[in-house]
Amino acid sequence: MTLKDFIGVELPIVQAPMAGVQGSALAIAVCNAGGLGSLPCAMLAPDAIRNELAAIRAATPKPFNVNFFGHVNPEADASREAAWREALAPFYREYGIDPATIPVGPGRAPFGPEAADVLEEFRPAVVSFHFGLPPAPLLARVKAMGAKVMSSATTVAEARWLEDHGADAIIAQGLEAGGHRGMFLSDDLTRQVGTFALLPQVLREVKVPVIAAGGFADAKGVAAALSMGAAGVQVGTSYLLCPEATTSAVHRAALKSEGARHTALTNIFTGRPARSIVNRIIREVGPIARAAPAFPLAVGAVAPLRARAEKEGSGEFSPLWSGQNASGCREIPAAELTRELARLVAR
Repeated sequence: MTLKDFIGVELPIVQAPMAGVQGSALAIAVCNAGGLGSLPCAMLAPDAIRNELAAIRAATPKPFNVNFFGHVNPEADASREAAWREALAPFYREYGIDPATIPVGPGRAPFGPEAADVLEEFRPAVVSFHFGLPPAPLLARVKAMGAKVMSSATTVAEARWLEDHGADAIIAQGLEAGGHRGMFLSDDLTRQVGTFALLPQVLREVKVPVIAAGGFADAKGVAAALSMGAAGVQVGTSYLLCPEATTSAVHRAALKSEGARHTALTNIFTGRPARSIVNRIIREVGPIARAAPAFPLAVGAVAPLRARAEKEGSGEFSPLWSGQNASGCREIPAAELTRELARLVAR
């Protein structure tokens, strides 16, 4: 089954939902070019979700994807938070930050009833999840809207679990992908494998459509995944320099630098492994810090360092999300990039 058969889009390209670096404009551009544009909602309050979805509806009649996180917020752990702030203390002193003034908060919200209420107003064609799936009653509400449900799998076991629990399509997320790993059955990073090792294994084990993700930067890579049986390809990093993205100046500079060739999985920005361009805080604290609180509680302690550094034009304390292959990043309209990625696909 192709992505066109599955959801009715012309091109087999899914724009990866990228919280913090995009809004509705990028999704609209990709949709109108024939791909499946995506809106990340994990960092948006219900009213903001409503406004962004209204903007998409007003600008395109095409199908689009709305993305949420499926995690469960952990209980706050005061001792772990204190240890984390102690690990960051040298940086607080350097920037004159009083850690006692830094609030503790989750920073990322899992999909919940209020978000479902908003979705019912718009009935999007696709709703996708990262970190598994929401509880069964919430998933049933999404299905009742007529939406197709997609979620990320980083292992064969996760792909099987998603199919068994109601996913209509699976995003096979290879180790190369930028941003957060979608892993949810295990936190063992040694079980994470590359896209072209994961994709054929998942295709053999599930019956639902499979979308390949991780490391795609050009039309040849897209064609290779499709030739193996993928229904489509999800691309994120390559869109980060497009004018429709809200990527910060320091993040854009990093993506255009030689440093973009060096990425690492790190938990220091949020508490979960995510792929970023290596910068000072990753080198000096991580990449994997045992002291970091559970996702998403690590966010708060790093936030003021990021703000101070970015004010000075530095990305040394910022999450510079990027996949292992940033060679596809180009400062061109998202529509042009979408069509270029699908250039070798037979229509």
